[in-house]
Amino acid sequence: MTHAKIHPTALVDARAELDSSVEVGPYAVIGPHVQMGAGCSVGPHACIEGHTRIGQNNRFFQFVSIGAAPQDKKYAGEPTRLEIGNDNTFREFVTINTGTTQDQGITRLGDDNWIMAYVHVAHDCQLGSHIILANAVQLAGHVHLGDWVFLGGQTGVHQFVRVGAHAMAAFQTRLPQDVPPFMTVGGNPVAAHGVNAEGLRRRGFSPERIANVKHMQRLLYRQGLALEAVRGQLDALRDEVHDADMQADVHLMQAFLQEATRGIVR
Repeated sequence: MTHAKIHPTALVDARAELDSSVEVGPYAVIGPHVQMGAGCSVGPHACIEGHTRIGQNNRFFQFVSIGAAPQDKKYAGEPTRLEIGNDNTFREFVTINTGTTQDQGITRLGDDNWIMAYVHVAHDCQLGSHIILANAVQLAGHVHLGDWVFLGGQTGVHQFVRVGAHAMAAFQTRLPQDVPPFMTVGGNPVAAHGVNAEGLRRRGFSPERIANVKHMQRLLYRQGLALEAVRGQLDALRDEVHDADMQADVHLMQAFLQEATRGIVR
């Protein structure tokens, strides 16, 4: 361990690998298998343990629990992992577990994610980048979230559910099925409510590109087509559009639907 800025009351294992710029607050606990990059800060009473590798410029607020053993009765102490990218924020009482051998053995989070208070990220979850999880979002095991996903407060996501890039779920949504990219969903029982157009505009999508996304939404939800028929229509749409970004959006939707095993939110 290098000479990080560690409060004298913190308990940091000598085998932990912390960059010299890392700051560790009072009464924090950091375990022996933790690696942490430059610019990270760990708040008071935070606990970071397990085989956990953390990138640069991540901020962990007080009372987080990062890298604890998975809440899975089949877990038998295997050295499964947690990997966290760069520039993420984890607010108070966030809990993130390592993976299990029933999956890839790794829980992953990308870059620039904003994880609010009381969020739980269970074992083997795979989170992209630029995600916002509002207060008390609960992710069960093996959940996949694409880039730019936004989940409203107290949303619960069933195990193995996938939420596509740019999708949004409203406050207190229960997600038992997959959510296609670009869509907005909400309610209990959950239903699709259209395209996340405002979010796409904020990310620089052109009006033409948003119109192309809305066309895909009509194929999925307004024409009564089975998923197999939708896939055929998307093949034709990808051949029709010539803009590279639009083609990428169609390909994103096609790849998501190809892997949808739980059915999609209708």
